[in-house]
Amino acid sequence: MTRADLPPGTQACQAAHAAFDFAFEHPDAASGWHSTSNTLVLLAARDELALGWLCDDAAEAGHRLVRVHEPDLGGALTAAALEPAAHRLLARLPLLGSRGGEIS
Repeated sequence: MTRADLPPGTQACQAAHAAFDFAFEHPDAASGWHSTSNTLVLLAARDELALGWLCDDAAEAGHRLVRVHEPDLGGALTAAALEPAAHRLLARLPLLGSRGGEIS
């Protein structure tokens, strides 16, 4: 998931960073995901604060996740990847690029 308030190119890059970082930090989860579903869902949090809250909620619930802080943007939180088991926390987020997940 990434932030809806970032430019589209930045969103794409940050989402890719999050996915790769998750695969490296949690190889067992990534391997299981790859062999069973291999589905990616890109979601959009409203902004950095909303993304941070979602990450905090996921961590508190015991879900595996990776947060991406972009050095070129002053270390801002730009994206996160969460394990599939965290889907209930994310159910109300819009798909990236859909209404509500769009940037103007």
